[in-house]
Amino acid sequence: MRLAALSLLALAAAAAPVMAQTAPPASQTEGAWTPPRSALSSAMPTFAEDTALQAAVAAETRPAADRARDVYRHPYEALTFWGLTPGMTVVEIEPGGARWWRHILEPYAAATGGRYVPVNKPLESMGVADGQADFILVARAFHNWARDGRTQPYLQAFFKALKPGGVLAVEQHRSAEGLKAAEVASSGYVPESYVIHEARNAGFVLEARSELNANPKDDHDHPFGVWTLPPIRQSAARNDPSGRTLTAEERAAFDAIGESDRMTLRFRKPE
Repeated sequence: MRLAALSLLALAAAAAPVMAQTAPPASQTEGAWTPPRSALSSAMPTFAEDTALQAAVAAETRPAADRARDVYRHPYEALTFWGLTPGMTVVEIEPGGARWWRHILEPYAAATGGRYVPVNKPLESMGVADGQADFILVARAFHNWARDGRTQPYLQAFFKALKPGGVLAVEQHRSAEGLKAAEVASSGYVPESYVIHEARNAGFVLEARSELNANPKDDHDHPFGVWTLPPIRQSAARNDPSGRTLTAEERAAFDAIGESDRMTLRFRKPE
């Protein structure tokens, strides 16, 4: 079916190029610095076809609602960009009740001789011995951690669990730059520079970034935060009968935006 070729075309159309690691001036602080877009290479990475991953993404055992979201979340392209390969020990942080990524990663690991490890409390256990994870995925969680100081302790736990050369993969709702993470996190968004800064402080190298999950229609300003958008589609204030309720026209307008504007980042633990 030539899915690999189609996937690479999708990457070329949607993903920003890979960037080389550059260091910020010593005077820069959290939220103040993101590597310039001019530092990005125009070369696209080349990936080998992964038929097991294609099968896991296309599997009819995945819930229909999950598969309907592939158009927004690009699972094959994202996992390929992050560097997932057969046989890896894959740790997913806080997979949640929906288990969107788990429905792909767990059968993929089983089919390729790897291991899938869900972790909900990283400071209690990472589910693997130190230095044994090949790949750690964090999807849509930094806004929660930024609100109560968990970001840096969690990242340090991830660094300890990964093998040298291991990958930290990040998908996260992205706010505009120039904002403080602690002040905007309640909306579900954080600045990309915040994630980059915190990961570097924990010892990671930013290896690549992509616009694969960018959404220019998302202006990040919604009455109920990111949860106003699909798939949550919150339309009324919770626990407040006198609060705002979206009109049918407003609901349709937010639905037309699609899912959120997201950063897609690949970090690596140095060899």
